[in-house]
Amino acid sequence: MAREPKKRRKLIVFDVEGVLIPKKRYLFFELGRTHGLPHFLTMIFYGFLYELGLISLRFALKRVFRVFKGTPEEELVRIFRNLPLMPGTEKTIKRLRNNGWKIALISSGLPSIVVKDLGAKLKADYAFGFELAVDNGILTGGIWGDVIERGGKLPLLVEILENEGLTAEECVIVADDRNNMPMFLPEALKIGYNPDFAVRIKADYVATGDLLEILPTVKGQAKQREGKLTNSEIIREAMHMFGLTMPVFASLIGLQPVALFIILVTALYVISELARMERRNLPIISVLTRHAATQPELYEFATAPIYFALGILLTLLIFAPPASSAAIAAFALGDSTASIFGKAYGKMTLSFNKGKTLEGSLIGFSFAFLAASLFIAPWKALIGATAAMAVESLPLPLNDNLVTPLATALVLSLVP
Repeated sequence: MAREPKKRRKLIVFDVEGVLIPKKRYLFFELGRTHGLPHFLTMIFYGFLYELGLISLRFALKRVFRVFKGTPEEELVRIFRNLPLMPGTEKTIKRLRNNGWKIALISSGLPSIVVKDLGAKLKADYAFGFELAVDNGILTGGIWGDVIERGGKLPLLVEILENEGLTAEECVIVADDRNNMPMFLPEALKIGYNPDFAVRIKADYVATGDLLEILPTVKGQAKQREGKLTNSEIIREAMHMFGLTMPVFASLIGLQPVALFIILVTALYVISELARMERRNLPIISVLTRHAATQPELYEFATAPIYFALGILLTLLIFAPPASSAAIAAFALGDSTASIFGKAYGKMTLSFNKGKTLEGSLIGFSFAFLAASLFIAPWKALIGATAAMAVESLPLPLNDNLVTPLATALVLSLVP
């Protein structure tokens, strides 16, 4: 019997926040800053709880949008229209449209009025968000809609497929966080774009950087690694390696001065990022951020350096040397070299974490072992390097810059 030919994919569904627009910039900065510091901190608090998986999206959004009670609906749209799109968004969607693709935008974190406005701009075929309670053009603080309910995006996807007369096999899903998991049907092609831990596990492919990176995968072409690092990646990983010096300085001048230094630099970085969101620069730090950040990070508040600093600071404060020193060294050198060699030479993607490669993890393990050996016996360094690379390779709900040094130090502190 002849084998039935594989169906050509015809529909692509995009999550919006985090894929087409900067997620953190919209909810946590542009809107929050217009309502004062207390409301801004409230939004940050609920957003953080959702990211940790401690509260549902519906609960978080209902609390967040209470902040906007009394806000004119047109102000919401105006702020949204001033946001930059993620790099490559317009080119990607235009090329897809020109090749006959149907485009759908489904957001559970944005109101329908702004999603439809974006859909009109991008000439999407479908655009869905949640509904806002409005009285004479003024927000009353209430929200509702299927998309904010658990699994609420799936019925919309099914509706679109039925309307177009398509099957899940003819569909591509591009998403970044776990709220999109109900749409990850087995037959569909699933692409994680700068994804969280849940999407990294379930996605067929992972893309970072420019959204144009997804096009070869969407077209069914194997993604080829360029084998060439960008200047920003080199600078970023060099700064990451600098973390190795913190335990060295702590042993020379004491823990307290080093801890104060890390806190000061982190505070200056936060100020710099807030200024950058206002299109202003803080000397030196803003320049380093622009040259070290990934393309998506340039469009929103970049949090990775904060987690990096906290990971080192907490490891130094909680664990005694040499366990803390070896853990930080293994993390700083192992993680950076894993990233460098993985991007340059990696071919074998880890099945449980599509954003990592086997080659990168093995090289990272080797350098983590060498770094840890500067502070502890080789056999203990072997254990530390194993722990560091194991944690680094896993898709975790918390940022690996925070978890890796702490977990490694914990393991080493338990070794007799």
